[in-house]
Amino acid sequence: MTRKIFSKFDLDQFEAPNLVQVQLDSYKWFLDIGFKELLAEISPIVDWTGKELELSFLDYRLEEPKYEERTAIEKNITYEAPLKVQIGLKNKKTGQYREQELFIADFPLMTPRGTFIINGVERVVISQLIRSPGALFSLSRSSRHQRFFGAKLIPLRGAWLEFETEYNGVISVRIDRKRKVAATALLRALGLSKDEDIKKAFEDIDTDPNMKYMLATILQDPSSNEEEGFIELYKRVRPGDPATPDNAKQMIANLFTNPSRYDLSKVGRFRLNQRFNRDINYDDAKNRVLKQEDVVDILREIIRLNNDPTAQPDNMDHLGNRRVKTLGELLQDRLRVAFARMERNIKDRMSTSDLATVLPSQLINARPFVAALKEFFASGQLSQFMDQENPLSELEHKRRLTALGPGGLTRERASFEVRDVHPSHYGRICPIATPEGSNIGLVGHLALYSKISPFGFILTPYLKVNKGKVTGEMLYFDAIEEEKQVIAQAGAKTDKNGMLLGDKIPARIKGEPGTAHPQEVTYIDVSPKQQFSVATSLIPFLENDDANRALMGTNMQKQAVPLITPEAPYVGTGMEEKVARDSGMLVIAPEAGTITKVDANRITLETSAGKEHEFKLLKFKRSNKFTSLNQRPIVRKGEKVKKGQ
Repeated sequence: MTRKIFSKFDLDQFEAPNLVQVQLDSYKWFLDIGFKELLAEISPIVDWTGKELELSFLDYRLEEPKYEERTAIEKNITYEAPLKVQIGLKNKKTGQYREQELFIADFPLMTPRGTFIINGVERVVISQLIRSPGALFSLSRSSRHQRFFGAKLIPLRGAWLEFETEYNGVISVRIDRKRKVAATALLRALGLSKDEDIKKAFEDIDTDPNMKYMLATILQDPSSNEEEGFIELYKRVRPGDPATPDNAKQMIANLFTNPSRYDLSKVGRFRLNQRFNRDINYDDAKNRVLKQEDVVDILREIIRLNNDPTAQPDNMDHLGNRRVKTLGELLQDRLRVAFARMERNIKDRMSTSDLATVLPSQLINARPFVAALKEFFASGQLSQFMDQENPLSELEHKRRLTALGPGGLTRERASFEVRDVHPSHYGRICPIATPEGSNIGLVGHLALYSKISPFGFILTPYLKVNKGKVTGEMLYFDAIEEEKQVIAQAGAKTDKNGMLLGDKIPARIKGEPGTAHPQEVTYIDVSPKQQFSVATSLIPFLENDDANRALMGTNMQKQAVPLITPEAPYVGTGMEEKVARDSGMLVIAPEAGTITKVDANRITLETSAGKEHEFKLLKFKRSNKFTSLNQRPIVRKGEKVKKGQ
């Protein structure tokens, strides 16, 4: 059936990316990189004395699955493949080295549709939207005459640092919500010990004649050198314990400079680089601990904000301060705990085993690993029974984002601000698709064209505009980068050469709506439906609907029961084919060729090279929601088909 298009816009100039790519990419990242990182974190494991045995995880591979997907569903078993790990064991006393390949666990495999089959049931792991590690600047207190800023430095794991400015100009810091201490004591402990050095580091920014923040802080600080700085911090973090220079130094080293105790993460370091225009390599684990220049940068920024009457605090709900944890990262976090348990078990077994005859297989007990996998996929909060009412609900479930779950918010604690639509959601999170009820605003859906960056920030594409001319160059931006641009809407009128028409056109400037001259515009939206989710973009004439009814329409489309004889809608938006194709419910030709056999149960395709492909069709199978999954052949014997048809 050919569709007649009445739209003024070229609908298919830029097709949306594969709609389940989020899931597929994240799982592939875990298998290629994430699991390797986990093994590298705990490898090598040495015994408690550190002198006898050393065990290393060298490599791993997934074998072929025992059963295929359909069989797993019919037999009520998990679709999985054996995971084998290559392990080396070195006897440090004799120099003897042994290698063994061990079966660790059966690892659940992802289907090409982005789902998992656990105990015969299809499940989806949804992505989590959480606050990003890094520095966040906020108003700590304000008086009639002045506003005083503070900051939080949030690592991925480790002690939080909370800075605040007092009314008298003293900048204090709390370590892990303990008692306050002057910020200069922390600087001294991190190596900036002399008063002159501290003043010099801030002289160009601490310029308000009425309030010298660093001077006030130095006067309030009882410590005057590095050793006293350590002791001052120790007394605040562990009140009651006797503070000696050695144990104070040891405690601070453990708190902030030990990579296993304190980790800013790649994202945290990337965000500090972005905020303070630095270029510190975030891939190196040594750079992910707290550095002296981090504290200096944060204090300089607090002073700058205090001295600037127009300064605004950071917004926690801005998508530059929130990131998405996809399946791969969620699974990695869960398995990290299991590996820590395994490491302890291995060390215990090393101390009781016979050094001369011990093999890697005698030291390793993979039970914690198996239990963690099972717990994550079968009963984890973010692993959900797939919503399979119809192909659309299935597709949207894989693109769902939630602020709930482990390490996230709870329904009771979530405020109105967190649930609200924010300007930075534009083109990233759909402003319409969300449940009605207690989860409103906490569960959302990715917008049509959005992607997730390696750091977990949501990106959306724009077309470059050069001197008023729309070029075909498409670039993806995160929420912070986008605010540096002037962006016109997709509906802006252009002539046949792509030049923007008019003197003033509607545009977003620094994230706020306004108007701009075509010469000032730097980018333009890719599509008018860029800001909506898949289900919302299937509603014809959406712009005429009230927002509340559009929300209900979006949700109710996902509740439609599939028909025995499906029909194409008379009026559509042009997204229907894309949704059907990416839902995984169609049989798509992998190569061009001719149909040689076709009946209700199977289709056989022969390529020009003489290779045969057989496709089995689903016949009235039960879906998760007890609706019917049924495929019908729409080709005839002898028909020629193209690749991707």
